[in-house]
Amino acid sequence: MVAATELRGEGRGRLEERLGELKKEQFNLRFQKATGQLEGTARVRQVRRDIARVMTVLHEQAKSGGGAA
Repeated sequence: MVAATELRGEGRGRLEERLGELKKEQFNLRFQKATGQLEGTARVRQVRRDIARVMTVLHEQAKSGGGAA
């Protein structure tokens, strides 16, 4: 889990990169769940919330016009 305060210190490019990584992980977790291979189901919820945190910070930066590229 990543705190939103840590994310606010990162640039837009790094946040978008992290968002892509999280979405890939979410896809893999959903795939594992569908095939019955997923054991730690708590990770699904954690990844979903991390995605929301990153998107929130991206929206905050876009709204304020801040964030380094």
